[in-house]
Amino acid sequence: MAPARRDRKARPNPPPASGRGCPHHEARITYIDYKDTNLLRKFISDRGKIRSRRVTRLTVQQQKAMARAVKNARETALLPYGTGTVRAGR
Repeated sequence: MAPARRDRKARPNPPPASGRGCPHHEARITYIDYKDTNLLRKFISDRGKIRSRRVTRLTVQQQKAMARAVKNARETALLPYGTGTVRAGR
């Protein structure tokens, strides 16, 4: 015999939105260009890594376009691949 199902109660009120909007809509950006290094640097960490969607608050499509633009900018030597710091003690 199958176990009895519990009734799932719907939340009476959804959790409030955090109030932090998408940076694309706030800055009115329509297209991410790989030559716009000032914009791309906002989405790269100080170590040269591409920041996650959780940090940048981008949608999936915007994150993919931004990552593609960063990679193109790295290939054309507009952005560095890394920081170039040397580890001490090795």
